[in-house]
Amino acid sequence: METGDLLDAIGGLISWLKEYAAKLPAVVHLAIAPTGVKPSAAAIEAYDDTVMRLRTRIAGTSYKHLGTPLLESLEAFESGRLLGAVQPLLVLLDQMEQMIKDNQIEAKPSDEERLAEYRRSLRKIMPGNKPELEEPRRA
Repeated sequence: METGDLLDAIGGLISWLKEYAAKLPAVVHLAIAPTGVKPSAAAIEAYDDTVMRLRTRIAGTSYKHLGTPLLESLEAFESGRLLGAVQPLLVLLDQMEQMIKDNQIEAKPSDEERLAEYRRSLRKIMPGNKPELEEPRRA
């Protein structure tokens, strides 16, 4: 398995997260958790399929320890916890960057650009990425 192959799969997961995030209300009061707003069954199945295929492919490779964050993301996605699905993927990207720095895996410059792009995409999904939605500060 090459770094680019892994990034292709992660890109697919991110697209499902973006689609789900678009369905959620823009502002949610902190005391209220959105209920009843979960990814579609088709989205969950596709996310699950991608994660399971990826875990099978990375078993026995340098990437094998990345299976844990993938499972954490899947479990959160299935239950409709967007933040819980994004955070493990950010951890996974951190781990991949460290593996590249430690020369455990090879990455092309285009792979490193994709890592940075995916990190930006995941951060845009996270709450707090729109300052205009923040509460006014009290003096």
